[in-house]
Amino acid sequence: MGLALESLIPSPSPPTSAKESSLSLSLSGRRIAFTTPENYGNRLSRILQLRGATPLPVPTISVGPTASTLSSLRSFLLPSCSQLRGKGKGALDSFSALAFTSRTGISSFSLALSQTSLPCPPLTYSGDPFTVAALGTDAEALHQRDPSLLTLLCPDNPSRVQVLVPEIATPAGLVKSLGNGSGRKVLCPVPAVIGLNEPDVIPDFMAILESSGWVAVRVPAYETKWVGPQCADALVELDGKLDAIVFTSTAEVEGLLKGLDAVEWNWEKVKQRWPRMIVAAHGPVTAKGVESFGLTVDVVGEKFSSFVGVLDALSSQFQDQC
Repeated sequence: MGLALESLIPSPSPPTSAKESSLSLSLSGRRIAFTTPENYGNRLSRILQLRGATPLPVPTISVGPTASTLSSLRSFLLPSCSQLRGKGKGALDSFSALAFTSRTGISSFSLALSQTSLPCPPLTYSGDPFTVAALGTDAEALHQRDPSLLTLLCPDNPSRVQVLVPEIATPAGLVKSLGNGSGRKVLCPVPAVIGLNEPDVIPDFMAILESSGWVAVRVPAYETKWVGPQCADALVELDGKLDAIVFTSTAEVEGLLKGLDAVEWNWEKVKQRWPRMIVAAHGPVTAKGVESFGLTVDVVGEKFSSFVGVLDALSSQFQDQC
């Protein structure tokens, strides 16, 4: 939804390259399930097929903007009456940064920005540099659409907006790259979690920002929701082998367990049916979340800016077994 972020939702992988094509047989003959939301899972499915695997999509959560979350975003894009009365004040001029933890957050913010009729741009021509931070390949989404999110933020002076992509694609890595806030404000478009317990990822992210001197302002940019009691059907009804299951966010795990419970299954029964099944996590944040539900993680992706990392780790695990 991973991602994520290696977060609630992960980054999708970059476009297929010649390098990926050379790895086309690294998962040959393997059936691999994954619980990623459909809007990210389609990409993961294609990569699995490219590597010779048979994908088994088992989406347990959905992610996307709603009328409510778009309204929340617009409240930060429309200037207040006092800002309109003042000279040269945009709605985001009181902020120093915009921190995205998922690609869906970026696309939702872009949608709200492009669909809102603004009396003035969110950022005015003059002022301190404004940082837009994103994780891994999520940053590509900042440049998509025409005009792009970056252009719409400050059309009169695009150079005022600076993009920051942390070397380590985790929320903690993002905070480290932002540095000390010194009392400055950062806007964080994050998910509202519906029908599930909110994983620790976002609350921890906000807490780390605050401890680093930032005034972190949270806004629900989209919803992460359990898709319902039928979500585990594809897994339960599978007649045949299953070599691995990939989790790309913590919320997916809870969604799967709820789906299993709805059909009077549980994780123990899954393991009994496929005792050699490998459990893979998109990255360390996801792995910690998976284990918090009592599941054992066998493989953790070391490079988690895209799906490629966890699939590389899975390929290595299978090779070691041969």
